Amino acid sequence: MNTKNTTNTSLFDFFGKPAWGKAVPLGIQHVLAMIVGNVTPSIMVAATTGLTVDERTLLVQTGMFIAGLATFMQIFSFKRIGAKLPVIMGVSFSYIPVLLAIGKEYGIAAIFGAQLIGSLAAVLMGFFIKPIRRYFPPIVAGTVVLTIGLSLYPIGINYMAGGVGQPTYASLTNWAVALVVMATVLICNNFGKGIFKLASILVGIAAGYALSLALGIVNFAPLETAKWVALPQPLHFGIQFVPTAIVSMIVMYVVNSIQAVGDFSSTTVGGMNREVTDDELSGGIVSYGMSSFVAAIIGGLPTATYSQNVGIVASTKVVARRVFIIAASIVIAAGFIPKFGALMTTIPYAVLGGATISVFGMITMTGIKLITQDELSTRNMSIVGLSVALGMGMTQVPASLAMFPAWFLMVFGKSPVVIATLMSLILNIVIPKKSLVQEQKEREDLDSK
Repeated sequence: MNTKNTTNTSLFDFFGKPAWGKAVPLGIQHVLAMIVGNVTPSIMVAATTGLTVDERTLLVQTGMFIAGLATFMQIFSFKRIGAKLPVIMGVSFSYIPVLLAIGKEYGIAAIFGAQLIGSLAAVLMGFFIKPIRRYFPPIVAGTVVLTIGLSLYPIGINYMAGGVGQPTYASLTNWAVALVVMATVLICNNFGKGIFKLASILVGIAAGYALSLALGIVNFAPLETAKWVALPQPLHFGIQFVPTAIVSMIVMYVVNSIQAVGDFSSTTVGGMNREVTDDELSGGIVSYGMSSFVAAIIGGLPTATYSQNVGIVASTKVVARRVFIIAASIVIAAGFIPKFGALMTTIPYAVLGGATISVFGMITMTGIKLITQDELSTRNMSIVGLSVALGMGMTQVPASLAMFPAWFLMVFGKSPVVIATLMSLILNIVIPKKSLVQEQKEREDLDSK
């Protein structure tokens, strides 16, 4: 069958053009699955960097615009830019530990400066992904993803308590709202069907928002000043180049480039019944770097492939590009409506915390799943255990690094992800590879002597 035939109306062919009545609901489903994850990192960074109400709205608004643009860049490839695969892109949670560390120390301009340079590292990774991919096996990628998940837990708990620095922090009201949201997400995930299962986080936030309205803890001030229509404002937040921040972001872009390999592979294997090609991987990672480069200029945070949307593709097998065009168009449209961004910023921290704590847990479990793709030999357990221990331990006890220079503290003392990445990468190269069978044979030889 000629997949490029305009009469092809299949939902299960990338070049299919299904009826709009079928494609629109499926496109909206993808938007529902990604929208909360796309908005929340912007709100978290805005809170850490002390942005004004209008600036918080702008950051959220720009994040929506860049998510739609990044998705278009992936589904329509140009030369070596774009995977030409059915994926949804959005602002990534994976960068949060580093973004918050940079923002707290140097401000939001330093975030965008580091993002601008770091994104170029992803572009280079895309061009050379084939020869360097072997240095990032599942044991390394899994260790990094596991550390990302663990490092996000304090953020989730602080949000459940109402947000650090807020007058009502740790109040029983905040905890009650957060626990209701968490329970709703859990019930939808395990007992829900259809859209209630796929959009469980959105359902949880809706329930928490309704409860917050009843309790009178929603602040509508951002909506009052927000315009109905506005364009993104390039360089509004400025750009500052801080070497230590740049190094941290380069490491994160390298890590997330490897993580993207897993998402692209899951998309083709789960939704298209084939392995991903080297050209698709290269184009996808180059595009991911380019979209983040553009985001830094127009004021949006780093993008990445969205695993929850990959899961939808794998479960439904719907890969028609028209569905993803609809989803990307909706997200871009939201990026031109400040009222929408302002509405998102009225969501109480307790609601966001109750919803995202499960997301952080899933990130952790994804890391564990990657790790267990390899044998849990003594070698591999040493790599994971030591990398996570140093990454989490050193950053949780900042006083232990008090005598080190400032540049070292910024690169290695703020985010456990950087330490875990470098340690797992080095240990995987240095420690000789031994299987469980080889280790058992060594013990048997030792016992026989």
